[in-house]
Amino acid sequence: MKNNNYSQDRHSRPTSRITSPTSTDSSYRRNSQSQRSSRAQQDESIRRTNQSKRKYPVDSTRSRVYASLKSAAHARAQYRGNSHLMLNIAIAILCIIIVVVFVVVLVTQTGQSSVSQSSSTAVVFQASESDGVVATSTAEIIEEETDVSDEISLLGTLTEADDIFTLTENNIATTNAILVDVNNRTILAERDSDEQIYPASMTKVMTILVAAENIEDFTDTFTMTADIINPLIEAEASRAGFEDGETITITDLLYGAALPSGADATAAIAEYVSDSEEAFVELMNEKAEELGMNNTHFVTTSGLHDEDHYSTVSDIAILMYAAMQNDICSEVLSTYQYTTTKTTQHPDGIALESTMFSHMYGTEVTGLTIEAGKTGYTDEAGNCLVSYATDDNGGIYICVIAKSTTYKQAIYDTFAIYGIIDGGYTMPTDLAIEEVAVDTSNSTDDTSTDTSESTTTAYSVY
Repeated sequence: MKNNNYSQDRHSRPTSRITSPTSTDSSYRRNSQSQRSSRAQQDESIRRTNQSKRKYPVDSTRSRVYASLKSAAHARAQYRGNSHLMLNIAIAILCIIIVVVFVVVLVTQTGQSSVSQSSSTAVVFQASESDGVVATSTAEIIEEETDVSDEISLLGTLTEADDIFTLTENNIATTNAILVDVNNRTILAERDSDEQIYPASMTKVMTILVAAENIEDFTDTFTMTADIINPLIEAEASRAGFEDGETITITDLLYGAALPSGADATAAIAEYVSDSEEAFVELMNEKAEELGMNNTHFVTTSGLHDEDHYSTVSDIAILMYAAMQNDICSEVLSTYQYTTTKTTQHPDGIALESTMFSHMYGTEVTGLTIEAGKTGYTDEAGNCLVSYATDDNGGIYICVIAKSTTYKQAIYDTFAIYGIIDGGYTMPTDLAIEEVAVDTSNSTDDTSTDTSESTTTAYSVY
């Protein structure tokens, strides 16, 4: 029994030993697993913490580098912006300086005839009436600065063309003549072109040019006086018709000098500009010297005869070219008809008409148009005419004649000389033989406008 109990005990103890540790081991394993899991979590937490500690400094550095680069880029952009701003400011200041210098030069040189002249463009508003007279009601003056010394270029030195046409008494009744090709600065035809002549009213081209260069306000006025008019009446000088006490615009005086060849207008211009005719004539002679008119001397503004008042057809050609470079002169000398401003003395104005265009259309020579001109006559000077023409090919020509037998003859001699250019008008070859057939009466006072009839009559001798 004892052994059995023992046996039981022995068998029960191992059973107990086997059973008891099994329960304990399961709990142990759970505890171990729990501990391992806890340690794993701690390790993972530590690992993550360490990683976070390692990662944060890198991200922070990158952020700081990025911020630094961004700040540098912003600084560069701001620098560029400031640079562009400074550049624009510098350019603006430079432009202002240039403008100021230009204005100062312009102001300091205004009125200096040898360098820069003040000229104006007369814009004439014309309207045709039923009687065919073109009337001008107003004149708007637009002033602008032009460098006259550059424009006129003094025509340079004129040279004779290789095939120059030497005019004789068989070709023209005029004793002195010249035909100039302006574009080529050549003389195409001439007859005693450097011989001294009396220019008569061709003088008024210079009067108008000097006036245009020395007058600033062409809308200004002048009051005509008896002291101007009476001596001209005694001298039987041509007049525009202004009356004592009449207030006249400067523009009207210019047209009064050019179209009807009014000595009253030239005397008034001289008094307005220089306070006296003598002082104004000094300006005319200074201008002649400037232009290279070496064989010219003026005494009067109108061209009334004086032994010391002389020129040559070559010098008058130089003068005409200079005048046509001035807008005012070009406008006035190329006008056919003009009506002055209404005044108390002339409620309808004075109808003025060109002494040249009243005897020609300007298109009589085929392929060429006479654009402008000025007549002249005294007993000593004979009949004179200076004209400016253009052709269909862009050519520019100036013809000057002096000492022609009649005014109409001066016109036809001019046509014949222009015909040399392109054969647009017949050149007489035996004029001296048939000279007896020409009307030798002085036609300066002939105011007939029937040029077609007069052309046929006069050239029946050719």
